[in-house]
Amino acid sequence: MSNTTLTYYNQNAKAFSDSTLNVDMSALYAEFLPHVAQHGSILDAGCGSARDAAFFKAQGFTVSAFDASPELAELASSYLQQPVAVKTFQELNCVNQYDGIWCCASLLHVPKAELPQVFLNLQRVLKPNGVLYVSFKYGDTERVHNGREFTDLNENALTHLLSHTQLKAIKQWQSVDQRPERESEMWLNALIKVVHVL
Repeated sequence: MSNTTLTYYNQNAKAFSDSTLNVDMSALYAEFLPHVAQHGSILDAGCGSARDAAFFKAQGFTVSAFDASPELAELASSYLQQPVAVKTFQELNCVNQYDGIWCCASLLHVPKAELPQVFLNLQRVLKPNGVLYVSFKYGDTERVHNGREFTDLNENALTHLLSHTQLKAIKQWQSVDQRPERESEMWLNALIKVVHVL
């Protein structure tokens, strides 16, 4: 995450958290959770408000969460009632730890040039039969919007990025933004698993 984007989240942490806490994500949970081992471990990577981590925890999963913004991580810790680490995707370094990794609107702040290595980091952290969920704003450009840097992806760009890993998208689909006044914004969603090479 660039310093510009990080500064934005640190300065607007409370307003951003408040604006996302009550967004209905049930359709995405319904896609993701059937692939996660019952009572398994889920990493909410780039957790923001910890809205999703809190939902997973309430469903009986063991949840870990991190965010690059210290201000957001502090708010998320309070909401989740457990510590939220301050970390970036580039700093992920554990191995075979999670049954599910949830990257909802978080990888989109990683510069495109750094995404191949970040996907390799996520592959390493995921258990062999685990599942990874990612979402990006739909498109094919890198851009700055409202003080934040974005990497937009479409299906072809995501498939190309994954071709450098042992990861494969088992499902890709588009959805509209669930926040009020944002219905015109399209998202690319994907469920990704490790392909086992015999």
